[in-house]
Amino acid sequence: MSDRIQQETQVLLSPTTLKRIWGKVNYPNAPSITTLNTLTQFAGYLNWRDFKNKVALRKQPAVFQTISSNLGIIMLSASIMTIVFISFYSLRGSKNTLPIDTSKVGFSSRTISSGLPNSVVFDLNLEELSTDSIRIQQYWDVTKTISLKPGQKQATGQYYYPGYFRAKLIADDQIIKEHDLFIKSDGWLATIDYDPIPKYIRSEIIRNGLLSIPESVLPEITTSDTPIISTFHNVADFSNAVSGDNFILKTAIKNTYREKWAVCQQASIYILGTKSAMIIPFSIPGCVSEIGVMMSDIYLSGKEHDLSGLGIEMSSSRELKIEVRNKQLSVYAENLKLFTRTYNESIGNIVGVRYRFLGAGEVTYLKVTNLNEKTVLIEDHFKETDLLAKGSDQ
Repeated sequence: MSDRIQQETQVLLSPTTLKRIWGKVNYPNAPSITTLNTLTQFAGYLNWRDFKNKVALRKQPAVFQTISSNLGIIMLSASIMTIVFISFYSLRGSKNTLPIDTSKVGFSSRTISSGLPNSVVFDLNLEELSTDSIRIQQYWDVTKTISLKPGQKQATGQYYYPGYFRAKLIADDQIIKEHDLFIKSDGWLATIDYDPIPKYIRSEIIRNGLLSIPESVLPEITTSDTPIISTFHNVADFSNAVSGDNFILKTAIKNTYREKWAVCQQASIYILGTKSAMIIPFSIPGCVSEIGVMMSDIYLSGKEHDLSGLGIEMSSSRELKIEVRNKQLSVYAENLKLFTRTYNESIGNIVGVRYRFLGAGEVTYLKVTNLNEKTVLIEDHFKETDLLAKGSDQ
């Protein structure tokens, strides 16, 4: 059931948490709001508030009748039991929640080496936590977690990609402590994104005014039996601060992949911040169902939203502009507005940019500035003699 809930909601509720909900483990506290939201989403509601507004405990039989019978007996039983127990716990309220002195909880980290790949050692003091449902969420992806045992003093995490990661110590689905991890790329770095371990490429990725995959590596991509993603990364501790909620990014990119998996010409631009990130994808118009936009706390799937504006041909170089003004994202191609949408949670200051291509692609230039274009974070025309990240401490 834990696995099925994670598949449906993208949130991990551990088996131990579910045992508490079902009374298999003695635990005096009421469930966290994260647990309640996740369970009600799994049961077919928007969130816990939506469930409470629509369903009274005394009207449960009508709720059971609305559950689609094609989910099968197992899913029906799980949904019914979920509603019963979260309703039961809601009556108990949160008055039984035991306070945690977070000042006595230890959670820090240190990298083993510089560069990539890199292992991170987490130093822990968990004596204040009287639970066996403890984990570390390594970064924004809620599925990337490290399970901990009560009393565990250390844990290690593996990082294959550069980035600004916010590691979180989570107990009973509540964030107890969090801190930042900064793994830099040391200039432009290319990766062939094999799973689970990527291939790193540094030499010959900048030549003739282009950021691109070396000719010697291209056959590895074009002859693959499965689709391959290639990525360019530049993650740095920039000396000039530019807010990820107010900036202009100008660039020109092209998907150069023409082999059997090339039909959709997918390409994405990532803007990495100190708090979160943005992902702006592109594909040919016929494949927009397969893309998704991420704006910090907002995710829009092409299967559920009209992202047709981001459907453009990428077989030739396209002039793109990404502008964010007071948390409103606008995307342009050759000055034609393709997409606009607002979000809520800040992504913090910009610490990096990624280009991600299905197959292979190339970048002609990149410039990132603040809104009045007076503060330059990155300006790169990919000349071998140019600085790769102006304003950087590299």
